[in-house]
Amino acid sequence: MTTADTSVASIAARLERLPTSLWHLKVRTVIGVVTFFEAFDQLLVASALPLLTREWGLTPGDATVAITSGSVGMLAGALAGGWLADRVGRVRLVALAVGLTAVTSLAIAFAPGFAAFVLLRFLQGLGIGAEVPVAATYINEIAKARHRGRFVLLYELVFPAGLTAATLVAAWVVPNLGWRAMFVIGAVPALMVVFLQRRVPESPRWLAARGRLAEADRVLAGIEREVARGGTLPAPVVTAGGAAGAPSTLRDLFAGVYLRRTVVVSLIWFFGYFVNYGITAWLPTLYVRAGLPLDEALRYNLVTSAAGLLGCLVAALVVDRVGRRWCLVTGLAGAAVTLLLLSQTGARTGGQLAVWASVAALFVFATNITLYLYGPELYPTRSRALGSSFGGAMNRLGVIVGPVVVGALLARGAGLGAVFAVLGGAALLGAVAALFAVETRHRRLEELSPE
Repeated sequence: MTTADTSVASIAARLERLPTSLWHLKVRTVIGVVTFFEAFDQLLVASALPLLTREWGLTPGDATVAITSGSVGMLAGALAGGWLADRVGRVRLVALAVGLTAVTSLAIAFAPGFAAFVLLRFLQGLGIGAEVPVAATYINEIAKARHRGRFVLLYELVFPAGLTAATLVAAWVVPNLGWRAMFVIGAVPALMVVFLQRRVPESPRWLAARGRLAEADRVLAGIEREVARGGTLPAPVVTAGGAAGAPSTLRDLFAGVYLRRTVVVSLIWFFGYFVNYGITAWLPTLYVRAGLPLDEALRYNLVTSAAGLLGCLVAALVVDRVGRRWCLVTGLAGAAVTLLLLSQTGARTGGQLAVWASVAALFVFATNITLYLYGPELYPTRSRALGSSFGGAMNRLGVIVGPVVVGALLARGAGLGAVFAVLGGAALLGAVAALFAVETRHRRLEELSPE
């Protein structure tokens, strides 16, 4: 199955010739299960917050710290994780990050007070922030150009599915067993670490880019045997592009053609997640403040999460047809229109608020899932994880700033109209940035990113 000429270009060509197979689905499933629980762990604090507020007497400022402590860790974890993954490998980094997330989730379940909770959420955030963009990078690197959009985004559906599952499980567990039980459940990924390292091979593209061509050839030959299963694979079509070299630095993300790409995608990441978490982090608390019982508030929150999951599915099904830029612009513009209309018309009942918030979530979730496909496509292999993780850091900055801004507005007595006007304005700014995005549909990674 191997070729006589083992080079970075030939490794890429051999990956591109592989039809989507059971091997691809198996690897995507294993990584997907891990990412599912990373998402599950990420949103636990939102469902636990109403009980934490009662148990520890939290002020609105304390609640904001509880929400953002994990996000600050995710920001730091994203930057550190991308840098490390370009040096030690995608699979090894994912395994380390998952182990950290699981151990800290179990520790949070036994947190004696607010200070310990905040510290442990920060440490847990390091793991989540490192795993998510690097896992997306890996899935991008094993996919072929023509159907990469659907292949990657069907994998990425596990993230909003994990968010939805966290909301669904919390709707029963939190009122009946308490918030600590949720974090015990969040420790399940610890069981996946050994399985992950044994069942998922390192990215051949990364191995080749590091100059480890013999190892890349050996790993890829094993993949080819499993995909072919005794049959014949198409001949690889080797094209120019790709070269081995040392991992790049943060400065390289802002050099040459990558300056525009990094600035544009960073703005989209920031505004998309500013809106996303400005809504989702505070929604259960907003329902409770509106006078709804906790269990009913969590059920309403589930509706919004389900709408977001639907938006992600739509994006996965159309992204290879209409392109990345269209999905990004439409998603943010749709969210902007919905939120600005909500800010003007208002919502008189919890049900009306759930409907408006759910429509906005459908649009903004579609945008944000597309970014996990789009970000890794913009950079060469030697800096792909770092570029993806820098986008992840901007996403975490939005995750931090969005809830802080909403919390500050609520602390000052602002009504829902002001909150949703700010969120709608942020979505509109993101839509404008997305107009300048480079289209990547149906193009090989090596073609998109000259070394």
